[in-house]
Amino acid sequence: MAQPDNAVGGSANRRQRQLQVGLLFGGQSGEHAVSIQSAQAIARALESGENGDRYQVQPFYIRQNGVWLSGKLAQSVLATGISLEGEAGEAAEDSKEVVNRWQFPAGVEAVDVWVPVLHGPNGEDGSIQGLFQLMGVPYIGSGILASAVGMDKLAMKAAFAQAGLPQVNYAEVTRAEVWSNPCVFPEMCDRLETEIGYPCFIKPANLGSSVGVFKVRSRDELEAALDEAAGYDPRIIVEAGVEAREVECAVLGNDRPKASVIGEITFEGDFYDYETKYTAGMAQLHIPAPLPEAIAKTIQERAVQAFKVLDCAGLSRVDFFYIESTGEVLINEINTFPGFTATSMYPMLWEASGITFPQLVDRLIQLALERHQDQAK
Repeated sequence: MAQPDNAVGGSANRRQRQLQVGLLFGGQSGEHAVSIQSAQAIARALESGENGDRYQVQPFYIRQNGVWLSGKLAQSVLATGISLEGEAGEAAEDSKEVVNRWQFPAGVEAVDVWVPVLHGPNGEDGSIQGLFQLMGVPYIGSGILASAVGMDKLAMKAAFAQAGLPQVNYAEVTRAEVWSNPCVFPEMCDRLETEIGYPCFIKPANLGSSVGVFKVRSRDELEAALDEAAGYDPRIIVEAGVEAREVECAVLGNDRPKASVIGEITFEGDFYDYETKYTAGMAQLHIPAPLPEAIAKTIQERAVQAFKVLDCAGLSRVDFFYIESTGEVLINEINTFPGFTATSMYPMLWEASGITFPQLVDRLIQLALERHQDQAK
């Protein structure tokens, strides 16, 4: 006779059917702390309701020195939200649970599907995706190409331009040009003033979360911002500033992606910098954004187009500028693994579109498994 679900045998069967989810978080980028917050939210979603029967979370924490941790140390970081750096990190280095940075910690071989909650370089840029490809294991999110191009703002803009997606005027600058002789640098600044003008934005090509981004309005500010941005990345992008509303659209899927409702960010600051983005109360999210229906549809269509242009998979958030005075919609950038806390734009957009946070995480895992099966054919 079949045993009821609450019998011992039934519970054991459910445990055997659980997928082992490798939750990978932390990382070596400046978004280490944000990654931990995202991982905490995803872990709660995986442990709630029906997800708790389907999945078992196995946390893996990457310290800022590149060492992978599993077991009690990784679980402690996930539970407390406190990274193992400083004195705590030094103590952890002597722990038996710390392994060589070129080796995997215990438990990796048991993982059925990976959730790489890593924002920024060495995680969102194709690095970890390449490792998973070599391992031959399923993982959430885009592959190597889309992750790398999505992370590099200049490569991303080149791909969007090739696809005919409207953008703000921009120019490329290299560290070698900025840190060159006294003749080359002034000539380069003259060119930027002519081609781009003021105000403009200076951004490192390969950093996320508005790190190292500067808004400049004069020659002195331009020179100083270029010098500082060159310290972050050897390639720099200079973008024309526009008076526009900043709107965002979430995309979900693989070969047949869908777009969410549109969200809008408003803030009191001069621009949406790192402090504004991550300080409570400094920015407001409006979901759905109050937009004309035709504009909202255009944003959704272009978000899906951008997703396909880069050959993304699973999830992405696509950011746009909407210039009300002219009706123009300009693509700003794509984020192939956006922030994933309960108050982040990506899950909130899907919540407003009818998909709860736990449902969203479940769907992303299923998409990862489907893509892995397709690639194995």
